[in-house]
Amino acid sequence: MNNKVLIVEDQFIEANNLQMILERAGYSVCTIALSVPQALKIIEEESPGLVLLDIFLQGNLTGIDLAKILREKNIAFIYLSANSNKDILEAAKQTKPYGFLVKPFREKDVLVTLNISNYLHEQNLDAIQRRETGLQEQLKGAVAESLGFEQKVIALARAFQPYVPFDFMAALIFDLNGSPETLYGFHRTGLNQYRTFTRDELVKLTGYSKQEIISAQKASYKETRTTFYNQNAFKQVYNPGSLKRIFADCFNTESCLAQSIHLADGKLYQFFLFSQNSNAYYTDHVAMFNRWKQLIIDAFQNNKPIKENGKLSNQTSGNDSKIGEQIELFQGIIGRNHSLLAVLDHITIVSSSDTSVFIVGESGTGKESIADAIHRLSPRKKKPFIKVNCAALPASLIESELFGHERGAFTGATEKRIGKFEQAEGGTIFLDEIGEMHYDAQVKLLRVLQEKEIERLGGNMPIKINVRVIAATNREMEVEVSKGRFRLDLYYRLNVFPIVLPALRQRKDDIAELVKHFTDEFANQYCKKITGVSDKVMQEMLSYNWPGNIRELRNQIERAVLLAQGTVISELNLPRSTSVEQTDKTIKPRLKSMEENERDHILEVLRNCNGKIFGKGGAAEILGVNTSTLNSRIKKLGIDKENIFS
Repeated sequence: MNNKVLIVEDQFIEANNLQMILERAGYSVCTIALSVPQALKIIEEESPGLVLLDIFLQGNLTGIDLAKILREKNIAFIYLSANSNKDILEAAKQTKPYGFLVKPFREKDVLVTLNISNYLHEQNLDAIQRRETGLQEQLKGAVAESLGFEQKVIALARAFQPYVPFDFMAALIFDLNGSPETLYGFHRTGLNQYRTFTRDELVKLTGYSKQEIISAQKASYKETRTTFYNQNAFKQVYNPGSLKRIFADCFNTESCLAQSIHLADGKLYQFFLFSQNSNAYYTDHVAMFNRWKQLIIDAFQNNKPIKENGKLSNQTSGNDSKIGEQIELFQGIIGRNHSLLAVLDHITIVSSSDTSVFIVGESGTGKESIADAIHRLSPRKKKPFIKVNCAALPASLIESELFGHERGAFTGATEKRIGKFEQAEGGTIFLDEIGEMHYDAQVKLLRVLQEKEIERLGGNMPIKINVRVIAATNREMEVEVSKGRFRLDLYYRLNVFPIVLPALRQRKDDIAELVKHFTDEFANQYCKKITGVSDKVMQEMLSYNWPGNIRELRNQIERAVLLAQGTVISELNLPRSTSVEQTDKTIKPRLKSMEENERDHILEVLRNCNGKIFGKGGAAEILGVNTSTLNSRIKKLGIDKENIFS
């Protein structure tokens, strides 16, 4: 990043104070801008490397509006913030700033924040360059004339998925007169797996008529720019009969990213990416698609037309062997929930680089498994993977454990010790529960990360190291920083690429698959023939909130397998509070949740239909829902269709 800073602030005293702080520290300050138009003019003339940006400015445009432009131009920016309301701060966070400076400013905080911003921006530019290079390589197959439309879209989906997450994508084609030519749907079903739908298949799936789908497609023709809709904005375009409404209802999505491209022959291609996450998209995604637009055009230029009713296959071309290797390396991470798939996408992005990774999640969510997967997918996979539990290290031993010591360095040091960083040379070090690290040790760790060298206790020569750092915590680090228990500069140094793991209660649709995996594992380990769990036990597990997450579930299944008398687990020892409520020493039956009542109702209907789901007299017809919705609910509620009468 260059050393030139632009201050966009319409309060003279605060802007002048910042300018003096920066100039004393050796920064070059551009003319101070009071408004967004003035700032854009200065940016064009002076090309600053960093912008300090107030949210509220003179004129109709805010700092948030300018931030979106800065993201597209890859210019780093830091917000200058007073006590703004929650909605304003959430909107500001969506633009992905490199930090916030809270008024009034302290010189130390300003300089630390700028130092962190420089580091993060360098990492971001490096990531963008690697991403663009990798994407171009992946799109070579998609551009090949031998690929049909479906294969090209899936090739694009695989390339985009790690960077622009989606659970369902609609691809629309209009002829040169603006009339709908055809429509395809691509539903993500797993890691690098997509189920494809023709328009006729989407008609059956959604329950809308073909004419209603075509009319909805016609109405979308006017969307010709790259834009996104999250939360309230998504609800506002969620009109009855619109494509967004149709697909949102069918695939349970809550946000959307739209892009249109015009080909030389006059055809218009539209892509709508839908996510089950209500806040999935932001300005970075718009900037990405704008940079990728020509690549996408090249992929579909001179594309051979496909008959609308032609049979689509799930076969794809490209790096199938590499994809197979990825899936193999992810084995042991069980589930298909969209939030877990997003985590795997992030691993795919970051594993090939040396970027520091910060894994955040509750105890028992599998942080160590994620760190292990990152290492196995990285170029360092043949080098050591060293794990350190920071919570288990006494403050007096942390430095020796991490950096080693020379003989005689302190009382009891009878021989030289090689520390964990040296043991990890060329590989990866995993600092688990980093939030528990003693404050004094944080200073030394920060120096190691900055200088890429260590010094053993009692030594007098620095030792260069080549180690990739992955850290993890179950604490809320912003709270730890605000209370002075964790260094801000170390937090940002580690938090270059955060990965947030969902709690098990947030991905209950994965419980059935996890239960089967653990049941098979322990049945094999203890030489017992266990085929599964009863409906009663499955319902108990789906109703329980799992404060101990996957670790608790695994322990419960191991115990249940050991105690099981038959081939089916029929009892589970979950905490009593999940099945009964105790008041005045009188045990009362627990009222069933809406989810439990829904499960019981679906089971009763299935039994009355003898297990028939679709067609005349099927459960879907009786319940008044389409087949895919019913199947989705059956899966999420853990109903075993093969044993509904047991």
